[in-house]
Amino acid sequence: MNETDTSRGGYAEIARNGLWHENPAIVQLLGLCPLLAVSGTVVNSITLGLCTLVILAASNLVISAIRSLLDDTTRLPAQIMVIATFVTLADLLLQAHAFEIHQQVGLFVALIVTNCTLLGRAESFARRNPVRRATFDGAMMGTGFLIVIVLMGMIREVLGHGTLFTNMDLIFGSAAADWTITVADSGFLLVVLPPGAFLTLGLLVAGKNWVDQRNDGRMTDEQG
Repeated sequence: MNETDTSRGGYAEIARNGLWHENPAIVQLLGLCPLLAVSGTVVNSITLGLCTLVILAASNLVISAIRSLLDDTTRLPAQIMVIATFVTLADLLLQAHAFEIHQQVGLFVALIVTNCTLLGRAESFARRNPVRRATFDGAMMGTGFLIVIVLMGMIREVLGHGTLFTNMDLIFGSAAADWTITVADSGFLLVVLPPGAFLTLGLLVAGKNWVDQRNDGRMTDEQG
């Protein structure tokens, strides 16, 4: 079954949607389990965020490329198989080349296959758009997720541990061993616990909504 290009707007609009207007983490509120569980430190956040970005972009690429071969019966199983394949590859590569960080986030990398963001973009965008647009959409959605999870990791690591960029050598090698910045001698235990993750995400969502309201108010004033 051939799918027509149902996209609207250009690449700039796709970028704005992925990074801001339809950000999967703070607007659609998808993929919250790994987002909340892994964002205790920057190194864990970067690892999971990059894995999600690569898997999302690669899955969109393949699903868009094979969209003409799929019908209503085979579409969803095929999309899940594509996503699961890339998740498995990412998990194996992480285990082979960064075993220590895999010990910390490996479970949540495997859970990316259940992340509603990936299946949602496959169903709503990748199967309806050409390869380049679908891949770019996946990259922007993944980047939006990466930005949010890294921000959460920075906030929680600084407030919870009093440090920043600890153990970055686990993903960037020995050159990153002295990247650690000590901000305080101790931190607030609440921030590193699950309630701290919810509070941090809530503050980011509130901040995003505040910015949107200010922008809407400014546009209304200008038009008035």
